[in-house]
Amino acid sequence: MRVTSASLYKINLPLQSIFRTSFGQIKTKDFILVALQDEDGFTGYGECSAFSVPFYTEEFRDSAYLLLKDVLIPTLLNQEITTPVQLTKAFRTIKRNNMAKAAIDTAMWDLYAKRKHQSLAKVIGGNKKEVLAGISIGIQPSPAILVQKVQQAVKAGYQRVKVKIKPEADYQYLKAVRNAFPQLMLMADANSAYQLKDADRLKQLDELGLLMIEQPLESDDLLHHARLQQQLTTPICLDESINSLADAQAMYQLGSGQIINIKVSKVGGLTNAKEIQAFAQNYHIDCWCGGMLGSGVARAADIAAASLPGYTLPNDISASQRYFAHDIINPLISLNNGRLKVPVSPGLGFNLDWNTIHRYTIEENKL
Repeated sequence: MRVTSASLYKINLPLQSIFRTSFGQIKTKDFILVALQDEDGFTGYGECSAFSVPFYTEEFRDSAYLLLKDVLIPTLLNQEITTPVQLTKAFRTIKRNNMAKAAIDTAMWDLYAKRKHQSLAKVIGGNKKEVLAGISIGIQPSPAILVQKVQQAVKAGYQRVKVKIKPEADYQYLKAVRNAFPQLMLMADANSAYQLKDADRLKQLDELGLLMIEQPLESDDLLHHARLQQQLTTPICLDESINSLADAQAMYQLGSGQIINIKVSKVGGLTNAKEIQAFAQNYHIDCWCGGMLGSGVARAADIAAASLPGYTLPNDISASQRYFAHDIINPLISLNNGRLKVPVSPGLGFNLDWNTIHRYTIEENKL
């Protein structure tokens, strides 16, 4: 297949409510939609999830937009591609910038699946008809309000609840939830809000029977996480520290954690996510698919990834209306009994809502 043209859409999609984490608050999901068209008229779609400022990784949306427009897409245009796996080699000289690469990788897999008239899940090797859904709840003003939010999530059918934490908004908040929901599959996500010197504070959480503590320490750290894991009975899950297969291998060798949150957008796309998933499965490491407050295009790719064998825990793939009044796909992603159906129609399995896309696009570029 040969990509003959491409379009970029810089979109600001309003969230239903402000999402608060240890590093700030988010009011809109700012992202880039990538559309790649081949010589036969098929179009594949991918999403670059980089935020407006580089607080999560070194990438941010404007830098990713320029890289896509001036480097990555021109490198791809009119090249003969047999399989999306080839993109890893094609972009090897471009260091990091995984979210920009992930947008192209996902779009190419979508295109590849449509050309084969198969679902995205099927062409990447997925074997599930449904995937388990979890939910992520931002930092709340008080433990009581957090309990209310968790109650709403449980009522909606989510099987696992992740609570964002930071110092002074951790133990008491989680304890209130655990008291209200003794059997709930509950986990905490710190987004690197702690240091190794806070080990005693984090050890308090062991008594709450958490499924895991996600990324408690620095985003680029593996050594300190290994030292912390030795002091905790609660499994550590790594997110920001895992950007490649090599990171996952180092985590395993050092004992830096017991669980991996694989984010398609953060590791460079479905090709790299598949590699990490296969490694985790071979070495009996639990893993799950995390999200980036993505629109329906990113969520559709996440659902396909989560259909792979080896994803053993509920995933951060919520229903569309959990975050957005208007998503950019039809039909909307919906939750049924704590599960999301894996689409069987070709490609991502959803149509794009161009009225919504054009309504919230602030910049467009055709190549």
